[in-house]
Amino acid sequence: MKKLTLTACLIALLPATACASELVYVPINPSFGGNPLNGAVLMGNAQAQDTTTPPATAPTGAQAQTALQQFNDMLQRVVLNSVATSLTGNIIGPSGKLLPGTVQTKDFSITIQDLGGGSLKVTTTDKTTGSFTSFQVAQ
Repeated sequence: MKKLTLTACLIALLPATACASELVYVPINPSFGGNPLNGAVLMGNAQAQDTTTPPATAPTGAQAQTALQQFNDMLQRVVLNSVATSLTGNIIGPSGKLLPGTVQTKDFSITIQDLGGGSLKVTTTDKTTGSFTSFQVAQ
């Protein structure tokens, strides 16, 4: 019997084997792969800590316009679209290619130059300011 108690004491004195694993990072923020249920909590905490007040802004664009102003703007766009359509009839031939030449409107001058090799240069000049823009196209 003494042998048994001595063995039990020896087993009790032996160190237990340690169980360990790698440390694994688990993100909390759902934007970075965390649990989507954390989103509302994190947003609530962020809003609770936000001490800034948004600046008062005046309404812009369509919000600041009356119905009459919005209608006039829409009507102006329709008229400009029809003018642009009629202009393209003067600078685009029946084959669908641009024709070299100049088209004059009240405010703009559109010049199409043949650069050779199938390339054209289109220059649009604002008559009131003199500013212009140009680009090249290949046909």
